[in-house]
Amino acid sequence: MTRIFTMRANSRPTFVFVHGGSSNARAWGPLQNELALLGHRSYAVDLPGHGDRADGPAAYYRLPQDTAALAAAPSPTRGVSLHDNVTHVVGLLHRIAQHGPVVLVGNSLGGLTISAVANTAPQLLHRVVYLSALCLSDPAMLTEPWGVVDDSLLDAAAARITVPTDMSDPGVVRLNWRSAHADPELFAELKSVVMADATDHQFRVLLDSMDPDENHSVMEPAALVQADTWGRVPHTYVRLSEDRSLTPAVQSYMIRKADMLTPHNPFDVHTLAASHVGYFSRPQPFAELLTRLV
Repeated sequence: MTRIFTMRANSRPTFVFVHGGSSNARAWGPLQNELALLGHRSYAVDLPGHGDRADGPAAYYRLPQDTAALAAAPSPTRGVSLHDNVTHVVGLLHRIAQHGPVVLVGNSLGGLTISAVANTAPQLLHRVVYLSALCLSDPAMLTEPWGVVDDSLLDAAAARITVPTDMSDPGVVRLNWRSAHADPELFAELKSVVMADATDHQFRVLLDSMDPDENHSVMEPAALVQADTWGRVPHTYVRLSEDRSLTPAVQSYMIRKADMLTPHNPFDVHTLAASHVGYFSRPQPFAELLTRLV
């Protein structure tokens, strides 16, 4: 009986989650709980420089905040490259794949990492899933304006919480998410952009889980999906129709461009009426969709 049970367990995939910018593994907790209730294993990755293992700026977490100390503190993401992300995730996948198929899921900026992982190790993946995540398929997407109207509200909101620093790494951006706790107007603006379908309590919890730093130098040519590697892996795009950070028009544009690269293996597309981080505030429909995919 033990052997039969083990074989049945291994036939189910493990969902591996890769977070977006200024985030970490904690953002996936509610969705992981829902998946567990449906009988599925999952693992949430902390990318290098993020989460519990990162030596983040202490001034970010202390109240009242010392803004001068926050601006001067070194970043745990300084020097972190896309290659570092890929090496870390692929190392984890080698271990996880010993227990059955792997479905790799990413949100937002995490889409660049899951794309590069699928380019590097397609043999380890059963499927790649983009939850309103970046998917770049044309070198021009790195250097030229995209042919789509982008009415994202994220840049304007992020500008309000950007911390000027003297860090020499131009790719590192520091955002003071926790400052929204003391500014109701800012709190409402960030919530409307990131997770409008949440309660105020849920958004406070998310804010407290966010990392201040992100290294945007991961947006590099190695993040472009490749037809002969990534293109071999079944891939799903979950459009989030209420997303005000990575808007539906931009999501659809990325889907079209990728499908032009791999017309033999186009995106399997689904749509959920959810915000950019809706999997945190309303995890049940996301869990149900993911389990249907497998």
